[in-house]
Amino acid sequence: MSVQVGTTAPDFELGSHRGDKVRLSRFRGRKHVVIAFHPLAFTPVCATQMRNYEADQTWFGAHDTHVLGISVDSVPAKIEWAKTLDGITYDLLSDFHPHGSVAQAYGVLRDDGISERAVFVVDKSGRVVFAKVYDIPTLPDNAEVRQAIEAI
Repeated sequence: MSVQVGTTAPDFELGSHRGDKVRLSRFRGRKHVVIAFHPLAFTPVCATQMRNYEADQTWFGAHDTHVLGISVDSVPAKIEWAKTLDGITYDLLSDFHPHGSVAQAYGVLRDDGISERAVFVVDKSGRVVFAKVYDIPTLPDNAEVRQAIEAI
């Protein structure tokens, strides 16, 4: 993992399943951001991970935090996947083209072309305050993310 706690998060702009482009730097000074890299859409652990973030949206909102779910899937795939997840109100972003460029910038692009399952928390100033890579089959614990946000 090349992005470490205490460093400035690399900026990026990616297409969202909600039909717009999202740039990380637009949150600076306004919101903390959870960047949740996940290997692929339409997989059980990834679906549970994204649903868990949705279940915590009230908490995230109360703590000025926006979630960004990122994988190498295309925008059309993200749109269809979001429909199966029963309503995702945060952004599911496509790191499809150039393939995995954001995952690579964060040091979590695997040799097989998918990203690691990794979570970064970026504070309002753009500084990384939490960074963790999980084994692919491991579901990240939202309690760790909430603790990192509460410590800001």
